[in-house]
Amino acid sequence: MSVTDPQPPAPDAARTDAAREALHDRIAADSLTTRRDYLRIVATVSGGLAVGGVAVASGILQRHGDPDGLPAIKKIADRIEPGESLAFRYPGDEDRAIAVRMDDGTLAGYSAVCTHLACAVLWRRDRGSEGELYCPCHEGVFDARTGEVTAGPPPRGLPKVILIEQVDGSVWAIGTARSGESLQEGYCRQRGEGSPLCTRLEGGATERSEGA
Repeated sequence: MSVTDPQPPAPDAARTDAAREALHDRIAADSLTTRRDYLRIVATVSGGLAVGGVAVASGILQRHGDPDGLPAIKKIADRIEPGESLAFRYPGDEDRAIAVRMDDGTLAGYSAVCTHLACAVLWRRDRGSEGELYCPCHEGVFDARTGEVTAGPPPRGLPKVILIEQVDGSVWAIGTARSGESLQEGYCRQRGEGSPLCTRLEGGATERSEGA
């Protein structure tokens, strides 16, 4: 007599189909939940980054154009030659700023914080006919003479740093002006209409002076 292994009972077809369908439904539900959770996470992170970026940029830019209290008078260089630029801090120790001297001798100062998302603004003498103020993060470009936007996504021009040049060639920062505000408007707002330099800055350009 031969001995054979017991054979498992034949599966019930209806029960097998029901189990397969239940498994399929569970996998589909898990996949849907995963996709939904993923999209929720992406939306939350993206929204947080956008809001955070705007908040950071707004805070920094507002501080540059409108500092707390009266900005100090600060010597930033013994001399700046035509075609040169100088990075410095003004009005506060954490505020990036830049001074540029055009080839014709015109001297201009600006916040070095891009008005788009607060990246650093650099002086590129090799760009354009007179050089450009350039933000490499998103290709923002500002006019070196006015600080106004000429290309890219920045929504407004750069806040200005008011500079004067003494007779010995030294360069001093004496105030700031908001985006869209003239040097005279910024200086007179901060120092008062009775300040000796208030009317002398009417032309919007820095000048040689015996004193600030």
